[in-house]
Amino acid sequence: MSFSTINTNHHRFHIPVMGTGFTIDTCLKVARYGIHSVLSLGDDELIERVREYHCNEYGIHYEEIAGGSGDHRAKRITAYLNQLNLLVNDQFEALRQQSFETGEDINRYFNLLPEGDLKREYNSVMSDANPVENKKRRQDELRRLMRPGCINVNVMTKVDCNIDRIDHSMHEPDKTDALNGLKGFAESDVRSSIIFSAGMNPRLYGAIAKYPDFFPDPTGTIKKQIVLKVSDYRSASIQGRFLAKKGIWVSEWRFESGLNCGGHAFATQGMLMGPILKEFKERRMELIETLFPLYEAALAKTGREIGAPPPHRFTVQGGVGTHAEHDAILKYYEADATGWGSPFLLVPEAVRIDDGHLEKVRVAGEKEIKLTRSSPLGIPFWNLLTSESEAYRRERIADGKAGSICPHRYLKFNTEFTKKPICRSSKAYQTLKIKEINGRDDLNEEQKSAHVQEATDRACICFDLSAPALKVMNLPTTSKLNVCVGPNARFFDKISSLREMVDHIYGRIDLLKGKNRPNMFVNELKLYMEYMAEEVERVRLKLSNQTHEYFEGYKLNLLNGIEYYREQVDNLVAKGQDSFLSQLDTLAAEIDAMVLPSPLVLEPA
Repeated sequence: MSFSTINTNHHRFHIPVMGTGFTIDTCLKVARYGIHSVLSLGDDELIERVREYHCNEYGIHYEEIAGGSGDHRAKRITAYLNQLNLLVNDQFEALRQQSFETGEDINRYFNLLPEGDLKREYNSVMSDANPVENKKRRQDELRRLMRPGCINVNVMTKVDCNIDRIDHSMHEPDKTDALNGLKGFAESDVRSSIIFSAGMNPRLYGAIAKYPDFFPDPTGTIKKQIVLKVSDYRSASIQGRFLAKKGIWVSEWRFESGLNCGGHAFATQGMLMGPILKEFKERRMELIETLFPLYEAALAKTGREIGAPPPHRFTVQGGVGTHAEHDAILKYYEADATGWGSPFLLVPEAVRIDDGHLEKVRVAGEKEIKLTRSSPLGIPFWNLLTSESEAYRRERIADGKAGSICPHRYLKFNTEFTKKPICRSSKAYQTLKIKEINGRDDLNEEQKSAHVQEATDRACICFDLSAPALKVMNLPTTSKLNVCVGPNARFFDKISSLREMVDHIYGRIDLLKGKNRPNMFVNELKLYMEYMAEEVERVRLKLSNQTHEYFEGYKLNLLNGIEYYREQVDNLVAKGQDSFLSQLDTLAAEIDAMVLPSPLVLEPA
């Protein structure tokens, strides 16, 4: 079976979702050049406003889809995706019809490509001294082989609020945020993928089978494909089996570093990227052989037949920062592509970011880019501490007004103090939480202070992550711009063009030349050590109840990971192997020296 149109991609990287605003229309900037990107379906109010903006920009008639109209969220998403699909296809066809004369944008499409058969053919055609007729024939063949990038979407499965933001009533069980996001995508015209992140949502996964585009057509092509963002093989297997039993195929496994990524960070128990990728590489075919019989049997119950497993991809993202790292992941781990997120925040040609915060990201280092507790979801969150949002949050605390007014209400899940769910970043919640903390007898003053700080660290990310797009588009907003930039951005300090960043990925230039940047695997190891040390301190402050046994397992996984990297240094590190091994030795000694919380001593019965 041949790959479907969705899987036909000449590039070996993609641009993952970044916040709700940064990549909201990245596809309009890069898809014509064959580059895949991902936009968030989290904020339908932002989506509606951006749709109106592009209608005005491109002279398209706009009809508002007002909030409170029942399934308005799904309708807004469908309308926006249809609009993007139309615009991207128009852009691409216009590009494809251009002549190959010097200066035409069609040449940019081919110049951005990695080295390979298509790039070599292009170079050969452009240097062809044969008659015009022959050259034109070869140019037409190049046009036939061009493919646009996909308009992929992301749904955080845990962000599944069931409260209406207009009248605060409870949604019907089939009209939650995640389910409406799925519906909006499923009913759109796009041929692309939906990426599920942040764990498994059985209700959401069960709803996929309602939509025919997720099933193969008579030719075996799946119009809308499923991508699972996973942290390890076990997670991939569990989720893959659940979906296969419903006749849904996972077309791509997207492995992401637990900590070395932007936005929310889902730390493992010290399991590092290298050993995780090793297991998937070794068991990839075992997974497919396990899932296909389940998938085939489920399809048969619906009257569908398929003769062989559909295509599947294996991609990796989180901390990839050099061509050598990109190349090692593709070659040694046999991945199909890598994801590059945070470095693209320095490419205004590809994302939505205002000049002020672009400069803040450019100069940011370890002190400015931190793993924080600012997410109301209770999940560690990478944050730019110099952002407008962070400054405003600290201002409100200083004024005795800790917490947000909660304008969007996307993250209203907490019922600790109230019958109706409220958001942990809201003023209502933080006022009640601070009162509760101050009344606790089991905490000393230091611990109370730490608990209050953690409570007030929660920021209004759902509202403030929409600001990048709105501000660059000069659309009115009261949101304060938040930047969920990952730690890899600490090493990039050049505002770059799309061509420069793509050339960096493919090794044609080096944007990090002269930078003292450790290998991505060392960077991730350091992040896990920092996280472990922070968790140990959180236990002391009674912010965490992790056990001695947990930390022993964590420590063992780190040391086993280091041993694995020592064994695989020739496969993973092209240059600077001695330095790589020396850094591993230093970090191993530091791990051995770490003091863990004492084991729990049980009172005799």
